[in-house]
Amino acid sequence: MKLVLLGPVGSGKGTQAGIISREYNLPHISTGEIFRNNIKNETELGKIAKSYIDKGELVPEELTNKLVEDRLKSDDCKNGFILDGYPRNLAQAKFLEGITDIDLALMIDLSEDKIIERLSSRRMCGSCNQPTSLEWMKEGKCEKCGGDVYIRDDDKPEVIKVRLSKQAVSQDVINFYKEKGVFSKIDATDTVEDTYALVKAILNQVNND
Repeated sequence: MKLVLLGPVGSGKGTQAGIISREYNLPHISTGEIFRNNIKNETELGKIAKSYIDKGELVPEELTNKLVEDRLKSDDCKNGFILDGYPRNLAQAKFLEGITDIDLALMIDLSEDKIIERLSSRRMCGSCNQPTSLEWMKEGKCEKCGGDVYIRDDDKPEVIKVRLSKQAVSQDVINFYKEKGVFSKIDATDTVEDTYALVKAILNQVNND
């Protein structure tokens, strides 16, 4: 299965991608992972990408497309893959269509209020650097080591709203996959397990078609 996963920041998309990867034996591919691996292995494309990243600049779309294309040619993608965070716009969706067919574009959605509630409850321990949550903490301290916790700047509600506006799923991409007849959407639930049950039902339906 060739799967594109869509969804806003905080929807749990990455968590679901990890479960799908294990259950269906498919590589979980993100552009961040592609950049890191190419830079680490000092490939020619990786060196070019690093030159932009080191200057704090965005990697040009043409280079991102080429890196994705090369990744999808890897042996572990022969039976399918999960693309997470790509395509981000209509041009990338059209480029992807030109190099491979997509079986399903699945959007894992969550309301802005729920996302803000979920992300703003996250905390970091200043002692052991363990991520935690208000619901896990013990008497306001890290449940692992008892250290003091703090909220990261990017987990503050006002910052989350800005992130959501800048990283919203492109409606053009959604419409593109709707027109192809491969778009589905689920609303994330409060639990990972219940959300995955909804995801699995759709995946099994696509596999059986």
